[in-house]
Amino acid sequence: MDITEIKIPDIGSESVEVTEILVNVGDRIKKEDSLLVVEGQKTSMEIPSPVSGIINKINVNIGDMVKTSTLVMFIEVECVNNNKKQLKEKYIDFFEMSKNKDTFLKKKKDTLNIFEKKNIYTSPIVRRLARINDIDLSKIKGTGPKNRILKSDLLKIILEREKGLIASQVDQTKKINNFNFSNLDFNKIKISKIQKNININLLNSWKNIPHVTQFDEVDVTELEDFRKKYNLKSINKEKKITILSFIVKTLFISLKEFPLLNSSLSEDGDYIFLKKKINIGIAVDTDNGLVVPVLKNLKNKNIVEISEEIVNFSKNSKLGKLLFSDLQDGTFTVTSLGSIGGTAFTPIINPPEVGILGLSRCIIKPIWNHDKFIPRVILPFSLSYDHQIINGAYACRFTNFFKKNINDIRFLLM
Repeated sequence: MDITEIKIPDIGSESVEVTEILVNVGDRIKKEDSLLVVEGQKTSMEIPSPVSGIINKINVNIGDMVKTSTLVMFIEVECVNNNKKQLKEKYIDFFEMSKNKDTFLKKKKDTLNIFEKKNIYTSPIVRRLARINDIDLSKIKGTGPKNRILKSDLLKIILEREKGLIASQVDQTKKINNFNFSNLDFNKIKISKIQKNININLLNSWKNIPHVTQFDEVDVTELEDFRKKYNLKSINKEKKITILSFIVKTLFISLKEFPLLNSSLSEDGDYIFLKKKINIGIAVDTDNGLVVPVLKNLKNKNIVEISEEIVNFSKNSKLGKLLFSDLQDGTFTVTSLGSIGGTAFTPIINPPEVGILGLSRCIIKPIWNHDKFIPRVILPFSLSYDHQIINGAYACRFTNFFKKNINDIRFLLM
């Protein structure tokens, strides 16, 4: 009978919080079944089982902080003659062995009551989420160890609020249109945990940040000609440079020149934090929703290196192989619909950032050159920014500087 240790896979250097335990001791599970959910600052990750078997022992609790290689569970590799009765005989609850069970529980309860009057057990992430949504933590009884308030406790309250609002809106719609929703045929689609978190973050961003979106376009004809020539002459045909790599490099230069777009606003609104590092996140569409891996150390990377990193991030995002460290420390975000279509859109800011650039599909436009109309490759883009920090004139100067550099790639060499 083999016992397999289950450890946290390589998630980078970050410690993450156990937010859900999806199995119990004695549960029979299959390979790739999810065992628990861990959560960092910007994403959640389900930890799958590498084997089939029966949960033998769970070494962690909800709220525990874990990191790469932390031992979280033991799984008994499933045998034909194994059964749950043997497991129950092997693991007898401690309190069933204690002769002073009632006395012990009473002391434990009294101690917790005294301690809880002075402290609220929760994580910084939960406290921030509570502040954003105006939730009084002192009025919540957490479901975690020692009544620790978990993120799931807050999400439940937030979702109930939203359900109430949606229900009210649906009722009004029914009255206006004399419409009975229950008579319609429909299919239900389960929303993933990551997508739920994304939805909440997007809603909070839209509620709490006064968005302004500026629409513009830039001539990338010379840039596209150069890019295509380079790719044709490149020795490695699989490593083609993309237009997005030029955008990222140009953004790095532009954000150095206009640091307010590389800042954050303090929670009390009294300070602006100008960030010394410029780390650009790239929004990637996956089956589980959007993820935003972050390009770092851009000062020391050329266009080819940036392009290779973008391609690798895109592949790992869709395969679910990103590390938590890949998603951390972004200061500005780029999101692109160029491969799909559209002429303009309004991207939503990724807090605590204050700006996001949206790229649409390149189009051919006739441009007057003082003599005749000539075809030019035009890239439409949208800049959304936090109006608490950025005003329209500053944003316009930023986009003009960005256009000058992307329009003539020789500026990238200066």
